[in-house]
Amino acid sequence: MKAFLGIDVGSVSTKLVVINEQDEVLYHLYNRTQGQPVRIIQEGIKHIASELPTDVQIAGAGTTGSARHLAGAMIGADVIKNEITAHAVATSRFVPGVQTILEIGGQDSKIIILRDGVVVDFAMNTVCAAGTGSFLDQQATRLSIPIEDFGQIALKSKNPVRIAGRCAVFAESDMIHKQQLGHSLEDISAGLCEALVRNFLSNLGKGKEIQGPIAFQGGVAANIGIKGAFEKHLKQDVFVPQYHGVMGAIGVAIMAREAIQRTGMPTRFKGLVVSGFDYKARSFDCKGCPNLCEIVQFSQNGKVIARWGDRCGKWEAMAI
Repeated sequence: MKAFLGIDVGSVSTKLVVINEQDEVLYHLYNRTQGQPVRIIQEGIKHIASELPTDVQIAGAGTTGSARHLAGAMIGADVIKNEITAHAVATSRFVPGVQTILEIGGQDSKIIILRDGVVVDFAMNTVCAAGTGSFLDQQATRLSIPIEDFGQIALKSKNPVRIAGRCAVFAESDMIHKQQLGHSLEDISAGLCEALVRNFLSNLGKGKEIQGPIAFQGGVAANIGIKGAFEKHLKQDVFVPQYHGVMGAIGVAIMAREAIQRTGMPTRFKGLVVSGFDYKARSFDCKGCPNLCEIVQFSQNGKVIARWGDRCGKWEAMAI
């Protein structure tokens, strides 16, 4: 059986997915990146090697996410794509007719607007913690609530309190103030969910035409309190796909399949043996011009296989 690998490496989590030629998910893995993307990718591929049947052959691979170039050099990716494209491709496949994608991860969030299957607008937030999953994690810890139970508790609220959600620092101090006033855990939890949604819609959704079907994905989509807050504010149903946490990896796996089938070329994927290779990265400053670009050099078993970071392409072209 031919299969296709997709890897989505983010700052907080790393996702690996294997799909078949019908885009059915054969395997998926969601791990914390822990600041060590190379090790986590290798561990993930080792899991794949142990879990997949021996008659499954990886016929193509793709990478996405903030460390997509690093992951692509490691595994020999056939396609390396940005997260916007990857999420749009996967969601269009599993949510027919989708027109709006809401995605909230650990460190960033994004909104993608599609019309007739084509991305026409998008926005990303990579600077404000108040609109991300890490914000909820921190506040759940403060409230001594397991993050897995946060959404259920929020849904029990009868009177959500209004919490200032434009800034993570202000939100935290406002939440403490509401606790001191005697508001219930349920009402504060629901208020935090609504604060995150207000932040998302005012920052990313401002000026956007949010039409259904609406898909909500990313790790935070598992929180039914956030899903409920989105539906309350948008006054529309919000659909959470089955594999909401790994949609970026699914999308780039689909693009790898399409690229291999379209070109008929053999895959560049190095095989599951990459889990045992020795990888090292180092950086240096190029003094060839006033830009002083920081060049990242990536080696596999002592051999340089990729360089990136230069504006002119000089060092990238010299990579072996």
